[in-house]
Parts: sequence; structure tokens; C-alpha cells
Amino acid sequence: LGGLHLRLGNPVGYNSRQRMASRQPADLRRELPAVDRVLGLPEVRDLVRLYGRALVAVQVREELAALRRAPDEVPAALEELPRRLERRLEAVLGGRLGRVLNATGIFLHTHLGRAPLPPQVAAQLPPLVDASCDLELDRASGRRGERNRRAEALLRQLTGAPAALVTNNNAAALLLALATLAQGREVVVSRGELVEIGGSFRIPEVLSAAGARLVEVGTTNRTRLADYARAIGPQTALLLKVHPSNYRIRGFTAAVAAGELVELGRRQGLPVVVDEGAGLLRPRREPQLRDHPSLAELVAAGVALASGSGDKVAGGPQAGLLVGEAALVAQCRRHPLYRALRPGRLTYAALEGVLLRHLREEPLPIDRLWPDPVAHRQRVAAMARRLDGEVVAAEAFLGGGAAPDAPIPGEAVALPDADGELARRLRLGEPAVFGYVVEGRLLLDLRTVAPEDDAALAAAVARARQPSGDG
Repeated sequence: LGGLHLRLGNPVGYNSRQRMASRQPADLRRELPAVDRVLGLPEVRDLVRLYGRALVAVQVREELAALRRAPDEVPAALEELPRRLERRLEAVLGGRLGRVLNATGIFLHTHLGRAPLPPQVAAQLPPLVDASCDLELDRASGRRGERNRRAEALLRQLTGAPAALVTNNNAAALLLALATLAQGREVVVSRGELVEIGGSFRIPEVLSAAGARLVEVGTTNRTRLADYARAIGPQTALLLKVHPSNYRIRGFTAAVAAGELVELGRRQGLPVVVDEGAGLLRPRREPQLRDHPSLAELVAAGVALASGSGDKVAGGPQAGLLVGEAALVAQCRRHPLYRALRPGRLTYAALEGVLLRHLREEPLPIDRLWPDPVAHRQRVAAMARRLDGEVVAAEAFLGGGAAPDAPIPGEAVALPDADGELARRLRLGEPAVFGYVVEGRLLLDLRTVAPEDDAALAAAVARARQPSGDG
């Protein structure tokens, strides 16, 4: 059987799978090692360190029991035993989070964790999480403080809002605002904005969960200011505007801008709440984001509350950013739901670091989507030479529901992959690499790969190309 069979301590000491396979089933069963011997293998000891001895021992016993029922599989199965145990444990526990290289050209890739944190921010996290920190302590008085205070101060500076509040995610921020301001009352929304967001959550369902009653106005493709005005009644709590994210209607369309809704709301004495979605804090000049409303612009337009994501265009951890009028934000903070929806110190630590970079106008990983053209072409060309590939035109995208129909032109490295086998091996490698296959070629877009990961990417491709490798 080779080295593994000898390490299991079999007294016969076979040195080839062929000799062992020639034994009768009863003999093969006797070749099965004891549980303790399997647990002593270096590869299995690694699993014990990850998952604990008790759980690994259970899986070893089940694996050996299965082999006793199918002795013909013993020779090959013993050789593959550590890997079989690893697969069993991953099936039981769902596997572990792993670092991957995103070469898809989609920066805010929902399946790959959306925006990566800036390395400088990530490096600041360990001292804040491996010991106590002053999350809710006022150092001057020595008494309890407010966990939201630092993030609020930064968001106020960045957006011009009088007040701000952080929640678990943007859906939580919207839910909290609606539950606070509209529970048991009506919320007026355009039919063209009743979208379904990630994970099959729908805006009408969020309204319902908040205890608000939906009043639809306009049609799917055209909603006018007069439609909102006619729908306002004694039970109206607020006017809601929702950014459509990935959803687009083209052609014969009409929508009401946030500023127009604000004017109507002022005349009627109603607040306007806007779900901006992407977490764009300030206006950006790039064509793909130029027309997307930022939280700062919405505050300047006079909306009562605006919500956005901390983990999309803002480039931070998953969080909800709720900014707006001080009195309304204070109401949201006092609502019982806020305790269930507020984030912990990991989120605050990462978010504060990212917001500081925004304030100092320092680069973020998202800026790699718009690199210096000359330097980027040189980088792509160098990688193509290294991998024996070619440079091809390719489009990158923001992703995450932001600017879905606004491609970012550029170049990528193309590698032959007619059957998709190279892409598969890269997905299963360590680190895992994700690109995309087009017309028999695997494209690797370096705009979504940190330059410091170029060497790891090239090494991963080299390993995946080895004929004997399994990814």
C-alpha cells in the first residue's frame, strides 16, 4: 500500500496496493487499523487540532465501519483515509471559511464576501479583538459610554448628517427606521421600487416585518409626483424611496427624485426615507458611480433618513449606515429593535478604520477597479508572460447591486481551458482562485486581485496545471 499503510502500523508490512488487493475480504478486514492509530497520523492530527479529538474519532469509527461492510474498497480507502475524514468533517460542520483570490473582475462579489478590508485596517484589528477594548466606556468619567459614538462622529463628517447610527446591515437599518417611524401606519412607495434584494428579501416583506402598511403608487415603469400626493392620507407615516439595485427598466420610464419627494413631504409634514443601498458616502467622479446618489447628497437634499451599506461601495465590513435628522436617529436608537440589530466590536473596529481612510481620502481596495492604465497594462502583461497566457480585453463590474449595467473596460489574462478543468482545480486549490470561463478560455482579471497576491496567484495556477494534481 505504501507509506500510509506502514504508518498505520500493520504488522504484515505490505509495500504495494496490488498485494493487499489480492487478499480475501476477511483478510482485508483484519488490515483495518485501530482508531487510535488513525488518530495518530500526522494528517489526522491536523484535523484533531482543527475539530477536536472527540468529533474526529467519531468520524474515524464511522469510516472504518463502512469499510468493514465493503472490504473490497479497503486498499484504496486506507490510502485516502485522511482526505475522506476531512470531507466527512466538512460535511458535518459545513467546512471552514477560507481565503480566496477573486480574479472574476466583479469587485463586490456577493459569494466572495463583497469588499475586502484595506490591509492597513485589517492589520489594526488584532489588538482590538484579542483583549478588552473601550467599546462602551467613557474614559474621562470611567462610566458607561455609547458604542456608536466614534462611528457617528465619522459619518457626520463624511455625509454632513446631523446624526448617524450603525446596524448589522442595510436591511436592518431600513427595518429599524420603518419600525420606529411607521409601525401601524402607511408607507407610500413607487411600484417600480418594490424590488427583491439579496437572499430573496423583498421590500414589501421588510415593510410588513416592521409593522407598516404598504401603499403602492404609480406603475411598474412610470411614477410621478402626483401619484405620491394622491396617496397621502391621515394614516401616512412617511414617503419611502428605494434604490432599485440590480433591477432596471428602460425605455418609457419616469421616477421621482429624492429632492422632489422632500418638497412634497415638507408641504404635507411627512418625512422622506431613502434606501440608498450601496453605501456611497460622497459623490464619485467615475462614470459607473457618477449618477448614483450618495448619502451626502441625500442629506443635502433634505431627506429625513437615508440608509446604505457599510460593506459595498463604502468598502468596510457588513453594516448598515443610517444617517439623517438628529431627532429621528435618536428615536431609532431608543427603539427596542436596535439592541437586536446593533453590531459588535469587530464591526465597529473595522468600520471606524475604513471611515477614517475615507476622511483622509486614502485609497481603498475598490479603487483598483480604476487603476493607472499604463501600470495596469504592464502588470497584466507580466502575469500573462509568467503564466504563458495572453492579454485580452475584459470588462470589470462593481457588483453587489451597484452599477450593474456599467462595465469598466480593461484587460485580463486569458489561459486555455476548453473543458473548465483548470478553473475547477483553481477553485479547489489552496488558496482557491476564482476566475471565469469564456469560449474555452479562463480569464483572470487582476483588478480584483491585490498586487501583493500576484505571486500566490501565479503559484496556484502552476500547481493546478500539474498533471498529477487534484486541485
